[in-house]
Amino acid sequence: MNRSNSRQWYTIPYMLWMIFFVIAPILLVVYYSFLDLDGQFSLANYQKFFTPVYIQMAFSSFWYAFLITLISFIVAYPTALLLTRTKHKHLWLLLIIVPSWINLLLKAYAFLGIFGTYGMTNHFLEIIGIGSQQILFTDFSFIFVSVYIFIPFMILPIFNSLDQLNPTLVDAAKDLGASKWTTFSRVIFPLTLEGVKAGCQVVFIPALSLFMLTRLIAGNRVITLGTAIEQHFLVTQDWGMGSTIAVFLILIMFGIMALTSNRKRSV
Repeated sequence: MNRSNSRQWYTIPYMLWMIFFVIAPILLVVYYSFLDLDGQFSLANYQKFFTPVYIQMAFSSFWYAFLITLISFIVAYPTALLLTRTKHKHLWLLLIIVPSWINLLLKAYAFLGIFGTYGMTNHFLEIIGIGSQQILFTDFSFIFVSVYIFIPFMILPIFNSLDQLNPTLVDAAKDLGASKWTTFSRVIFPLTLEGVKAGCQVVFIPALSLFMLTRLIAGNRVITLGTAIEQHFLVTQDWGMGSTIAVFLILIMFGIMALTSNRKRSV
């Protein structure tokens, strides 16, 4: 058996995985999206999606996902830049990533105690004289917890891009008289843009379909497409409408992946 044939055999498990656990579920979701409550073929679900209620829900999902991604980027980039310039940088990076190994539900319940009426946050506010505040079940708490959960996934690709950056390029910019801001804006940031795009991709896409945090942390005051899917599948039992929303989410996610994908020109 030659090498080319052996490589083809190695791809069989991957192809089977893609067929049964990626392609087949997507096709099943598309199939259910064309069924109404009576199980009859219909386009009513797609017509219903373009009503003001679902359009507003889609805009709300985009807005919160954009805020979560933007804040994560603002915090993650200087953090990653600082990590690359510190001693034992990989150890510090590991300490940042470790919380992402903890179950999402456990972290959500932990913040219920932290932001609750009798939690440590309100206890601290009472000590400094501000008094107890309603922090839980607000937009602030939802965005804060979401950023906390997603920020390691933003830091990691940016850190890798910064760590792989050729330091001689930065030194050359300094030798040519460039200021720190010019060096950053004209050399460092453009050369690490692929890491930024990868970080935005892995944060924006899951943030677009959040549903558990909207219940536990936002108290259903934040309604997204992910929340609507959960409602249709588990509460109203309207699997057709839930699948229709999922189809649009899948299309949106593919679009985002296409926009943020790496496009390297062959020389």
